[in-house]
Amino acid sequence: MRRSGLPTRIAAAIGLVIGLVAGWAARADTLDAARARGFVVCGVNIGLAGFGLPDDRGVWRGFDIDTCRAVAAAIFGDPGKVKYIPLSSKDRFTALQSGEVDLLSHNTTWTESREVGQGLLFTAINFFDGQGFLVRKSLGISSALQLNGASICVQQGTTNELNLADFFRAHGLKMEPVVFATGDDAIGAYDSGRCDAFTTDASGLYAERLKLAHPDANVVLKETISKEPFSPAVRQGDDRWFNLVKWTQFALVDAEELGVTAQNVEDMKKSPNPEIRRLLGVEGDYGAGLGLTPDWAARIVKAVGNYGEIFERNLGKESALKIPRGLNASWRDGGLLYAPPVR
Repeated sequence: MRRSGLPTRIAAAIGLVIGLVAGWAARADTLDAARARGFVVCGVNIGLAGFGLPDDRGVWRGFDIDTCRAVAAAIFGDPGKVKYIPLSSKDRFTALQSGEVDLLSHNTTWTESREVGQGLLFTAINFFDGQGFLVRKSLGISSALQLNGASICVQQGTTNELNLADFFRAHGLKMEPVVFATGDDAIGAYDSGRCDAFTTDASGLYAERLKLAHPDANVVLKETISKEPFSPAVRQGDDRWFNLVKWTQFALVDAEELGVTAQNVEDMKKSPNPEIRRLLGVEGDYGAGLGLTPDWAARIVKAVGNYGEIFERNLGKESALKIPRGLNASWRDGGLLYAPPVR
């Protein structure tokens, strides 16, 4: 019995491996698949102001949305060639792993376990964040260290759960985590008085505060308790797609550093500066290795602007959130944004 069953099990195992390899190969070249269908499929947040949210006309707008639009502009010369798939924090990685989406642009923290353990590759940090706390001004506190014994609303399936537990344990404090499946549920419970505080990434706190019945009665505490480097993510095993998404982000950062904007990109093609000329495809062909034409970066900037324009429009001084650039400023301005050059 054992002898006759062994070949059967081996055959079944081999069949499974062949099936997995065939499935991987079928979706290995994401760029070709996107070109064939005529658009990029982008996994985004269900709805977070500043990062990804449909407007009154149903048009998706936000910082993460502009990442998707930039990739579409690089490929098609048209930032509108994107299909958006709203995903919960719990479902976002499965959707990417299964091939349901080409790209995850979902204010997602880059961690070792996510990248190594789930078959993903994070492409480039596009937002430096850190977890914080939202509290009512009436509590009269100015530090998270004053939250001993508090009940704290937090979303399930995020890095925020572990960070919250780690912070209170490290400081010998107690708290009651109140866990919800979605961010909307968590902020809604906080607004109803179910919790003393709400915690998520600091950028999210500014966005979620806008949903409250009385936003100005609440304050974001100044301290952050974690590192939350946000990055788009793609599947492992498709180097060309990984490089394309990564260099799309780098091009946005380099364009800001070089003073190239959506308004002046055509004029800047006449610049004598060799860095600008290479970036915009006037000299050399730095798109071929990405499967793109030489002017790929020029198309991106013309369609969505440079990194600074995207930030200010969605998150900064031109937005309702008014988030300061802080760590997300260029390295030349004291921030952490630094991208390899196109050369």
